[in-house]
Amino acid sequence: MTDFTVVIPARFASTRFPGKPLALIGGKTMLEHVHQRALEAGASQVIIATDDSRIENAAQQFSADVCMTDDTHQSGTTRIAQVIALRGISDDEIVINVQGDEPFIPPENIRQVALNLAQNPQYPMATLCYPIDNAEDAINPNVVKVVKSDSGSALYFSRAPIPFGRGHIVQDSQGRLTIENWPAKGMLEQTPMYFRHIGIYGYRANFVTRFSEMQDSKLEQFESLEQLRVLERGHRIHIEVATGAPPHGVDTPEDLDRLNEQLNRS
Repeated sequence: MTDFTVVIPARFASTRFPGKPLALIGGKTMLEHVHQRALEAGASQVIIATDDSRIENAAQQFSADVCMTDDTHQSGTTRIAQVIALRGISDDEIVINVQGDEPFIPPENIRQVALNLAQNPQYPMATLCYPIDNAEDAINPNVVKVVKSDSGSALYFSRAPIPFGRGHIVQDSQGRLTIENWPAKGMLEQTPMYFRHIGIYGYRANFVTRFSEMQDSKLEQFESLEQLRVLERGHRIHIEVATGAPPHGVDTPEDLDRLNEQLNRS
């Protein structure tokens, strides 16, 4: 049994969806759903990291462990680094960053990241991906793609359709990229070539601190993808296809409305 800690960064302020962690899904806050998934994954401890008293009060209603952090954090990584320092989490503890807007993340995916990191000590960080099964997601810049090696290392993350697929990716009449004859003949019929990145991260605690102290990298700024800082600085990220099909997260109030409608119909 692999021991690991789950930290759920949760902030009230959000440009597209203020107060998102406290939005109700089937009568429970989104935050409580995420917390429950982490417990079901078998984490030795689950900590909610926030700087907002409203989130703290809501989390205490379902007896969650809350760590209050500074309100200056620009990312979940630096917030988790502060939790590690405040709680005195040991350097070799496996820490899983579970996003607060993934209310139905499969618990087996959380366990998978922890186990992958435990079994691959040469990696300081781990994450997951999942095959893309439609051309629209492969082209969509809001769906982050990843290219990985056969040995389980992430080679690159991008908002662009990678690998490019020369001869398959073309421009339509409006100049927009599209993929002809999906799945691209001879390239995608047997083996998936496009994988979307799932935003769950596992780290050893001492690497979270190092990561949070690294300066932003050029690739990170160019793609607006924090994980590229790790690759550009010469570190490796373990990546594996998720055992559980990941649901889409909740980014906007419209996403929440659709989710509640689905729950009401089920």
